[in-house]
Amino acid sequence: MAAVEFALIAIFFFTLLLGIMEFGRWLFLLNGANEATRLGARLAVVCSVEAPGDLTLIKARMSAMTGGGIPADNMVLDYVPVNCDASSCLTVTARIVGATFTPVSPFFGGAFSIPEFPTSLPREYMTSAGNPVCP
Repeated sequence: MAAVEFALIAIFFFTLLLGIMEFGRWLFLLNGANEATRLGARLAVVCSVEAPGDLTLIKARMSAMTGGGIPADNMVLDYVPVNCDASSCLTVTARIVGATFTPVSPFFGGAFSIPEFPTSLPREYMTSAGNPVCP
């Protein structure tokens, strides 16, 4: 009799426990995504806009902020105006495009989309020479 009662309660308990763990993973990824866009925008306004290697490294650092949960390919840096240089850029916006969260458990369905978390900052120094913050 006790085994039957345990089986009935265990199903509910373990489903609830798994749901709490998945919700925690979801919040961790959302917080990391928000912080990643803040970091990306900050690095983009103080590092060189002309060096493509810097942009690649900035996106890699943004991805690392999410614990690797969002690939660098989903990180976007938009400079305004388009194709500006260090003296003509006005703002930089970092955002996440097309990223999804896939739960480990099959109980919670497929993938959930992650918001863009756009972060815009005005232009600052925008040069990597002698700047220890830049990658």
